[in-house]
Order: sequence, then structure tokens, then C-alpha cells
Amino acid sequence: MPDARVLRAGSLPVEVEGVRIALPSRIHHDEPGGEPERSLTGTQQVILHCLYSRHHDGRVRQRRLGMIVGSSEPWVIPFVVQLAGEYVVEILETILQGLTDLGVPGSCPRKLYGEFVARNPSYFARTERRMVSYWSCHHRRRFPEFGR
Repeated sequence: MPDARVLRAGSLPVEVEGVRIALPSRIHHDEPGGEPERSLTGTQQVILHCLYSRHHDGRVRQRRLGMIVGSSEPWVIPFVVQLAGEYVVEILETILQGLTDLGVPGSCPRKLYGEFVARNPSYFARTERRMVSYWSCHHRRRFPEFGR
């Protein structure tokens, strides 16, 4: 990753499969792109996409989200859930398109996301409150019923 243009501390602690991890609240690194990014292994690319899903630019977050939302890696899930809590309509649409099986009982995404929520109830509750608050302030007129 290129050096950050702005240095800011801050992270969001969550638990994934019994391991505590810290999601960056925002990053201010330029995207590496090109050959440096193509030279990474598949797992390294997914990690990079996860990190850039925390980018300060919403377009970068949405583009990187599109590259990870369908992943079955448990450590990807908190990055997707965090973006849902930001309640940017275009990002939510990307999540909806990428997680079509989330509502299917017994599906892999349902199990993975259910496990994450069960291990992180306070994080999920805070994320849900943020989502409702953002909807109420910015989207209530366009979407009168939350969640529809």
C-alpha cells in the first residue's frame, strides 16, 4: 500500500471465529492498482480489497466491496457489515446483489453472517442503530418504510 496521505488512528474491534480483529475506521492511502496489485496472491488481493473497503472515498469503498461481497472467507464479513451500517444506498445495492442467498435458510452466507452477528451482538446493535439513524436523516422521504 502506498503511504497514507492523512494519518488517523481509529479502529473497530470485532471477533471472527474466536479471534479479535480491528477494522480500520478509515484509510487515506492511494490505491496501488496496476502491476503491484496484480502481483499479489488471491488471498492478498482479498485482504487489499477489504482494507480499501474502509477508504475515505465512497466510490473506492463500493468498488472494493464489489470484489469481496461474495467471499466465503469469515474474516471478510466484518468489512461488509461495516459498510451496511454506513447506509449509502449504492453500497447497500452492491451488498444486496452480492448476498442473494443471505435469506436462504442453511445457505453458506446465512451461516457465516449469522455466526458473525452472534459473536458480535453489541457491534451489530451499534451498526443497526447507525443504519436506522442514517436512514431517518437522509432517506426517509425516498424510502418511507425502513428496510424496504
